[in-house]
Amino acid sequence: MSTGIWILIVVIGVIVGFVGGFFFTRKYMENYFKNNPPFNEQMLRTMMVQMGQRPSEKKLHQMMTAMKASYKKQN
Repeated sequence: MSTGIWILIVVIGVIVGFVGGFFFTRKYMENYFKNNPPFNEQMLRTMMVQMGQRPSEKKLHQMMTAMKASYKKQN
């Protein structure tokens, strides 16, 4: 085979690799964030303190449950 064909095959392989890697990574991250939402109780506690509220454990658990339910409902 000539050098031009080898270069064409390599370029096509690289392009297919980038496109496949992009979609694989995108799907993986969607599933990761679906199973592990990017918020936790410490973040909620900090937000409530910044808003001038005194967070109780019961209220934190209620908010976490509500946020998880709404996140799952969206997806």
